[in-house]
Amino acid sequence: MTKRIALLHLLAAGAAPFALATPRIASAQVPAAKTVATPAEATDADNKGEIVVTARRREESLISVPISVTAISGDALGKQGAVDITTLQDRTPNLTLQIARGSNSTLIAFIRGVGQQDPLWGFEPGVGLYVDDVYVARPQGAVLDIFDVQRVEVLRGPQGTLYGRNTIGGAIKYVTKKLGHEFEGDVKGSYGSYNQRDLIGKVTVPVTDTLSVGGAVAYYKRDGYGKNLTTGKDQYDKDVLALRLAAEFTPSDTMFFRLAGDRTVDTSNPRHGTRLVGNGVDPVYATTASVYDTRAGAGDHNRVVSEGVSLTGEIKLNDTLTFKTISAYRKGHTDTIIDFDNTALPTLDIPAYYRDHQYTQELQLLYQGERLQGVAGLYYLNGVSAGAFDTVLGLLNTTILTSGSVKTKSYAAFTDLSYDLTDTFKLSLGARYTRDDKTGTVLRQNYTGIRSPVFGNASAIPGLVRTNYTNSRTFDQFTPRVSLSYQPNRDLNVYASYSKGFKSGGFDMRGDALFTPTTVNGYKPETVDAYEVGMKGAFIDRTLFLNLAGYYSNYKNQQVTIQVPNVLAGGIASFVDNAGKAEIYGLEMEARAVPSRDFQATLSVGYTHAKYKKYLTFIAGGTTPVDVASQRVFQNTPKWTVAASATWSTDLAGGRFSVTPAVSMRSDVSLFEIPSPVLDQDGYFLVDTSANWVAPGERWSLGVHARNLTNKRYRVGGYNFPGAAFGNSLIGYYGPPRTVTGTVEFKF
Repeated sequence: MTKRIALLHLLAAGAAPFALATPRIASAQVPAAKTVATPAEATDADNKGEIVVTARRREESLISVPISVTAISGDALGKQGAVDITTLQDRTPNLTLQIARGSNSTLIAFIRGVGQQDPLWGFEPGVGLYVDDVYVARPQGAVLDIFDVQRVEVLRGPQGTLYGRNTIGGAIKYVTKKLGHEFEGDVKGSYGSYNQRDLIGKVTVPVTDTLSVGGAVAYYKRDGYGKNLTTGKDQYDKDVLALRLAAEFTPSDTMFFRLAGDRTVDTSNPRHGTRLVGNGVDPVYATTASVYDTRAGAGDHNRVVSEGVSLTGEIKLNDTLTFKTISAYRKGHTDTIIDFDNTALPTLDIPAYYRDHQYTQELQLLYQGERLQGVAGLYYLNGVSAGAFDTVLGLLNTTILTSGSVKTKSYAAFTDLSYDLTDTFKLSLGARYTRDDKTGTVLRQNYTGIRSPVFGNASAIPGLVRTNYTNSRTFDQFTPRVSLSYQPNRDLNVYASYSKGFKSGGFDMRGDALFTPTTVNGYKPETVDAYEVGMKGAFIDRTLFLNLAGYYSNYKNQQVTIQVPNVLAGGIASFVDNAGKAEIYGLEMEARAVPSRDFQATLSVGYTHAKYKKYLTFIAGGTTPVDVASQRVFQNTPKWTVAASATWSTDLAGGRFSVTPAVSMRSDVSLFEIPSPVLDQDGYFLVDTSANWVAPGERWSLGVHARNLTNKRYRVGGYNFPGAAFGNSLIGYYGPPRTVTGTVEFKF
């Protein structure tokens, strides 16, 4: 405890993180939950760039909000040429957002060392994703493209006392634009490297004075960065069609209803990765000249469908009370394949499908008094995640079928109250109770032949049943939150907070009951005790905005998925370890300088120290767990993340012209808990530049966006399956190369 207190004093006094935002006023119409409502419409010269937020259910300055958060407007993302939400990691401290193996649309997310890499059904993400306050439970289809978006918000640290699903590491909120009651439209086209062709259209049609309908459609098409040298198909291509429709009804000043639906279809070719080493014997296992090429022969079919509908209602009961309801249904289906050996042979191929559906209902009661503000709510989730995949070992003429499902019913009650003790001291107390009832069903069976009957081989001979069980467990947890802030004036706020995070346990869909009999019992929940101190302020006549924060987390029973090649286990043995104890602490800083209308600059710095204190596992063999903490590291957690940008603007040809160079840096990162010198990624820099011109009246705009100007090759994923039976598979997946894109936008 003494060490923890000393650390917190150090973080409070030192250079802790600061959250930056652009110098504009936010206009969030629907209250955000402990989040920043970022730049929206126009700079307010009187406020000198102050950001107005609704984090505590009332409009207030960003400086007053005692939480570490980054928020970026959709307009700012568009002007930087951002295509999807993974670009947030280039400007947000201590954030990792990557596209996972297999497709363009499966998301891997980590904040401050907490996340979940495994996209298999049944696992819950450590970072929650929300689209208009609707929780998205599965990572498939979660790489959201940037269109029709008002802002994207990244909240660091445990969330759950204000809204939605309990999330242990943080939350990402994707907020779409409200329709309003005026006829308007927008058409945007882009063309760029690798024959990129994007087209986005939006329209709002007022039907009456109280009813509006509208929608947005986006089509993204791009050739591959590389080729499949076996089939001739593109590798790392993109073929995505996305649609959003909405109707808004405002019968009075005290009532608002919104019905919204969305559908995204991704038919891009699967990403098979590329071999990093040959097998030393057979030239068919040779590496390729380009990191974006592959020799995979498993097939090129990939289809991801994600869709949903939601109904949101707000009713103002009186001057202090507002009732809010959010009802939503979402479902998804994925057909994909991963060729882990990256050869034309079926040495280690994984054809798979996933499907999921969920219904969620949230009720909120918001109170806003003179000194007391707060929210109380109820949350319910009923969802099913299911799927199947083959592990094809062609050299052994063996296939292992794995299939199953996880049914989840979650119930939660939450509240969060903020009270002004004095004009300068403010206290916030929150609490949440969560109960998750889960039922897991797992079947794992050997077949003789290439692929099982589920994936097209009716003649495959069934063999040993390795796993076959159905089990149910209940996980519950009380998670409190408390913060105290001192704000002597409008330009300075110092705060300290404590919150407890919780992610429920579950069942390992890959578990092999013959190799690890305890898999039928499932794995335990993980928890984190998170402490944070911070300072937010405006300085030098409000031309410099600075947010600092330091944090310490005590992480217990972290759920870690480990896959190791083991022929005795029928191919690849999977373990889900609850990895004992870990300590995470770090600093974050975001700063924004706005010395004039023609220039602004931003800087963000993140530092994370994550270390296992105890890591018990059975991987070493035997029946007694072994502590391997000294041999394990945190995955997807670079020690340093740095980002800087500057924007020069000037009047040109009656319009407004701006240029924004940007650079981001990520230090060395391990892709898994077990370090791999060949697979892990060294630190690297990325350099981007954008130029934009907005015509008089702001109807026309032109943009040119260059990303990864130095053409840096960097790994965002990979796998290591040594051994002859697995083709000595060591493969990597890479981020995009240098691209240049031109855009034209017309508003009407």
